[in-house]
Amino acid sequence: MRPFPRRPIKIDVDQGCLEFSLQRPLESSQGLDASYKIDCRYIYCFPALLHGAKKLRLTAFTDYSLRVLIFLATDPDRRATIREIADTFGISQSHLMKVAHLLGRAGLLANVRGKGGGLELARAPRSINIGGVVRATEGAPMPAECFDRENGRCVITPVCTLRGVLREAVKSFYAVLDNYTLEDLVHNRVALAELLFASEATQPRRTILRKAARHVG
Repeated sequence: MRPFPRRPIKIDVDQGCLEFSLQRPLESSQGLDASYKIDCRYIYCFPALLHGAKKLRLTAFTDYSLRVLIFLATDPDRRATIREIADTFGISQSHLMKVAHLLGRAGLLANVRGKGGGLELARAPRSINIGGVVRATEGAPMPAECFDRENGRCVITPVCTLRGVLREAVKSFYAVLDNYTLEDLVHNRVALAELLFASEATQPRRTILRKAARHVG
């Protein structure tokens, strides 16, 4: 059997970094080869935060959902098609169809059919809480394997205190988002309209900008 190296081994994983080292061999009571007890000395949660890497981020689905809501809230009186929003952000229409479906089920979007139809907000921007949106699009928080009761396989889960720390971090994360509404994200409507509706014909664009300015006031 290949001997276990004496010096610590560092293993980079998707959500963190573990450092293992040999502590001492365990005696075998069955006459088999001795096994080794491995000491897990360090567990770093989200080392990407320490090294500046962009690993801790919302899913693309949540990102697209927030963009759709911001687009529609910039001019709440105006309906938009999925194609228009997709072209503006350079996003696949098929992705946005799934986003629109979920936001519709959550009571945040309405899909008006027929001539002049399209997507519109089902509620006023001030009544749409950002924390609620992210919870709906992200699903149950899974910052580490131990949060997955069905598929988690970490051997230290029964005694690990890291889960409590991560749970507190997730709680703080959502506490910040809960302080903001969609209205807070579009308080700069005029600047947003300049970018989002840049391809509009001159007269419609001026109308949109005037309405955006009115909503700001």
